[in-house]
Amino acid sequence: MSTHASHPEIIKRLKRAEGHLRSVVTMLENGRDCLQIAQQLQAVERAVASAKKTLVHDHIDHCLEHAVREGSRSADDTIREFKELSKYL
Repeated sequence: MSTHASHPEIIKRLKRAEGHLRSVVTMLENGRDCLQIAQQLQAVERAVASAKKTLVHDHIDHCLEHAVREGSRSADDTIREFKELSKYL
């Protein structure tokens, strides 16, 4: 499996989200204000959603497009994978 150019940035985003999530757990354990916790959870949610969107778009732009251009995959298989992938957007 090859690494895409976007993977290092996705990893960085997810590690940042992981740190935020750890801080949310700590906030809960320390009885912090619910509004602050909700704000941090929203930040985690946005970071993960952004990473997912980047990953899906990268796969469409590189893997599926490459398969179509090279003819290494049938059009039906590529469309089927695209439809399956689009569920995650």
